[in-house]
Amino acid sequence: MTRLLAALAGMLLIALLAAGGLLITALDSKPLVERSETISPAAVAAARWLLLTNDPRRLQAGEARRAAIPATLIDEGINYVASRNLHGRGALALTEDSAEIRLTLRPPVFNGYINLRASLREASGEPHIASAAIGALALPPWLAELALRNAIRLAGFEREWQLANKAVRALDFDPAHQRIIVSYVWEPALLDRARNIAVNPQDVARIRSAHESLAALLDHKAPGSRLPLVEVLKPMLSIGGDDQRENRRAAILAVAAYLSEKNLAHVIPEAHSWPRLRPLLLTLQGRGDSAQHFAVSAALAAWAGEPIADAIGVYKELLDARHGSGFSFADLAADRAGTRFGELLTSQPGRLDHLLSSDFADSALVPILNDLPESMSEREFRRRFGGPGTAGYQKMNDEIERRLNALPLYQ
Repeated sequence: MTRLLAALAGMLLIALLAAGGLLITALDSKPLVERSETISPAAVAAARWLLLTNDPRRLQAGEARRAAIPATLIDEGINYVASRNLHGRGALALTEDSAEIRLTLRPPVFNGYINLRASLREASGEPHIASAAIGALALPPWLAELALRNAIRLAGFEREWQLANKAVRALDFDPAHQRIIVSYVWEPALLDRARNIAVNPQDVARIRSAHESLAALLDHKAPGSRLPLVEVLKPMLSIGGDDQRENRRAAILAVAAYLSEKNLAHVIPEAHSWPRLRPLLLTLQGRGDSAQHFAVSAALAAWAGEPIADAIGVYKELLDARHGSGFSFADLAADRAGTRFGELLTSQPGRLDHLLSSDFADSALVPILNDLPESMSEREFRRRFGGPGTAGYQKMNDEIERRLNALPLYQ
């Protein structure tokens, strides 16, 4: 939902500027939104809870539901998509009877900022734009609606938009608890459309090919045996051709799904019939947990972007401190290394080519991990380091970054 809202707001902005020739007059001297693109672990926790309580796989067609979506989750989602897709910043402001989406872009060839506001009012039935503005220039709501509909159609999301409008029955804003209550009737076709957007047919073919390659790599190994992760990554990522970037993204996703024991059939139903993978222990610096953290974070960064990968890594460690094996800066370092590896995979393929052409070892991917504090209970972690954002925690984060920056791959 957050991605769709931000993407639509961005398309609305572009459409309005293109249609009205308003670029110069829309420039402001100051940004409306100033923030980093970081996603908080709290937002990850909120998204996880929202999916658990509204699991689309368990909903029946026509079932009426109400979902309380934290405003902070939508706010950070809008900012993330604005940062990644529009090279800007975004935010959500919630009031008694409206939700205002705010975007700031900085055109590379102009001296100034483009600031956009678009407000939705509480309503039954299909949500409508109540007001919109670019900078100090107010726009008629009908013009904003028209531009939005045309932008949706041109972007190829018209069918998804129609299904979403059919499903949503009411929006209620609850600023006291900082949440938006969405009343909806479940439309199963929404899940199918979401799957098609997340993983298109070309992606499915590439992921299947990667899965089959991984099965062939593991098939001659004894079940339960140990295998260094680098011995899997090198052949899996040594892919050329015009689709090299997409093939490598598929490969790291297949490896991450295997290490995390996640069934790809949840996202790709036809994966039920794909070859079964032989159970082995893949290791990084002799550790199975480090291999898992590295590969999963690399896949998240390659498919979803670095801030999401970092936030999920921190969230996982905080959860472990409370209920699992304990907070581990070693795992966090493996997460961060994987995140940077995934970013290189998509944005700097030349560095990856150079690595794959050599006989690289674990030390090329991650720094020394075993001397970093780990297995800390929540109480011990808070006592020693205070928690995310504190000086003690940041000092350890800086040390992890220093070690990563010392590796040639990440310089």
